[in-house]
Amino acid sequence: MRVGVLTGGGDCPGLNAVIRGVVRKGVQEYAYEFTGYRDGWRGPLEGDAVTLDIPAVRGILPRGGTILGSSRTNPLKAEDGIRRIKDNLAKAEVDALIAIGGEDTLGVAARLHDEYGVPCVGVPKTIDNDLSATDYTFGFDTAVGIATEAIDRLHTTAESHRRVLVVEVMGRHAGWIALHSGLAGGANVILIPEQRFDIDQVCAWVTSRFRATYAPIVVVAEGAMPKDGDAVLKDGSLDSFGHVRLSGVGEWLAKEIERRTGKEARTTVLGHVQRGGTPSAFDRWLATRFGLHAIEAVRDGDFGKMVSLKGTDIVRVPISDATARLKTVDPKLYEEVGVFFG
Repeated sequence: MRVGVLTGGGDCPGLNAVIRGVVRKGVQEYAYEFTGYRDGWRGPLEGDAVTLDIPAVRGILPRGGTILGSSRTNPLKAEDGIRRIKDNLAKAEVDALIAIGGEDTLGVAARLHDEYGVPCVGVPKTIDNDLSATDYTFGFDTAVGIATEAIDRLHTTAESHRRVLVVEVMGRHAGWIALHSGLAGGANVILIPEQRFDIDQVCAWVTSRFRATYAPIVVVAEGAMPKDGDAVLKDGSLDSFGHVRLSGVGEWLAKEIERRTGKEARTTVLGHVQRGGTPSAFDRWLATRFGLHAIEAVRDGDFGKMVSLKGTDIVRVPISDATARLKTVDPKLYEEVGVFFG
């Protein structure tokens, strides 16, 4: 059997660990051959591929990013995209495809399997941790660690200058990174997309913090919105999956806080730093296990499924279940951390 592997969407730490797990077990235990497709769905769409074998995956466990490259290519929007993918898979004699990605990448995999009969197995990847049907996605733990370290460092400079520091983290529709890193980093305000915020309340928390002789840290997810406004956009352009480019809520918030409270405010946008660098131990562990179980699903012919973490077990769920809705922060969970605001 020959198995294709691709990594789509935004890169994140742990992708290489999945590739390594898939190839090592597939070659050593099942004598499978592997084709790696470059740059997400662009690879099978254009037939751009490389051979994956054990020498190709040596030493990649601690490396961030992906040796296969990634992109946000949407083959469903390309002319004859489905036919081209099926033709290229047949030409390369690829019998099954392992798609490693988030909502968009796996959404394509689900349609390819359910509607067009392409044998696909999914692996959940996103730093946002917003895929339903799995407790955690790999990449999230690393992103939270990076954001927490940044918040820790910003406390001292905030205190030294007696100013407000607003930290903007990733999170388009789900505030998991903001919630986890904000709580772990001792932030005084955490703003997430699931709960529209009252700018007057934010300013009240900031003022209260200064009265306690501390300088406040405000952590805000890029998709957070004020009650009387909309998401702040970097520009009006859309990617191939119809997503706008978010960025700027941190800068807007800092200006509003400074204008309303008279306190100096600065913004730090962590951006792609959250995606980069070596994966955490947890993400290496989780990604490796996902890879091992993904190739087992291929061996079993259990296609149309995604490997998923439930507690400490890896199980299989329909890819369509994982992409049907986003996993967002429960209001009760957000309410729990409110005791630390202000």
